[in-house]
Amino acid sequence: MSKFVTIAVDAMGGDLGSAAAVRASLEMLRSRDELRLILVGDADTVRANFGRLGKESARVEIHHADQIVSMEDTPSEALRHKKRSSMRLAVELVRSGEAQACVSAGNTGALMATGRLVLRMLAGIDRPAILVALPTMQGACYMLDLGANSVCTPTHLLQFAVMGSVIAAINGVENPAIRLLNNGEEEIKGIETVQAANVLLSESHLNYHGFVEPNDVFKHRADVVVCDGFTGNIALKTMEGSAEFVYRQMRSYFQTGWFTRAYGLACWPFLYAIKKRLDPNRHNGATLVGLNGIVIKSHGSSNEIGWQQAIHLAMREVEKGLNERIQGLWSNMAA
Repeated sequence: MSKFVTIAVDAMGGDLGSAAAVRASLEMLRSRDELRLILVGDADTVRANFGRLGKESARVEIHHADQIVSMEDTPSEALRHKKRSSMRLAVELVRSGEAQACVSAGNTGALMATGRLVLRMLAGIDRPAILVALPTMQGACYMLDLGANSVCTPTHLLQFAVMGSVIAAINGVENPAIRLLNNGEEEIKGIETVQAANVLLSESHLNYHGFVEPNDVFKHRADVVVCDGFTGNIALKTMEGSAEFVYRQMRSYFQTGWFTRAYGLACWPFLYAIKKRLDPNRHNGATLVGLNGIVIKSHGSSNEIGWQQAIHLAMREVEKGLNERIQGLWSNMAA
């Protein structure tokens, strides 16, 4: 067995272009001796971004791609007309076994569609889900689905709970507590699908604790929060917008006069600590969980820190045997 963990990086996706992806990749190589990277994209562009940071070595390879999936491409357009894109080739490297995981900051819908087509699903899992680790008052909460599936069955939500539980466990959470996102904690609340999923989860061997309301997610009422992709995506974007609103309001307040400016300077260490804690780049990386291969979606606006976090996440899921553990837990439940 190779001592290296090989990650395929779609070096052409993301708002900041190839530079951020390449520089982050080279920095990760310096800090992780067991890492090997395949940078997928236009060879000349990728090579040009090596710059002063270093030359190609035995642990980094450039895999040329003729095409790029844009943010405007629909999933169907990406599948039909971008078969030589950096995104598609990065995912195909996982299927062939040349890479153990891939990371892309490209079009989320296209990445999910490509993953499903090329990698297929894990045995027994019907739908993939987008999972993100959200910072809370006590560590992280693993929330899924955040946009892959607008309509879900109760069984899908049960499968999401299994996958979320495994990801929480490989990140050091012992016996993760699971809750279903709902519009109230009372047993009578919720639409029919959520009610039926509540029954399935209650009868499972998972550490299930019932419903949780959106305003309690950051209070860490659960280690894993499960929902359909429509609800989850709206909840996530509301949370992101609220955080941005509060931050801008605080900045505005501390610029209203000399006294508030002085007070702001005095509070700066505290405010900076909060800003750093909530920096999306430091929590970057959404797992497209359920695919028969590890695929990490980096945020489109990721800087070098964000890219490094996404590559680190991919490495951890490979090293911890994410998909093997999901298969094992689901098989035990289905038995």
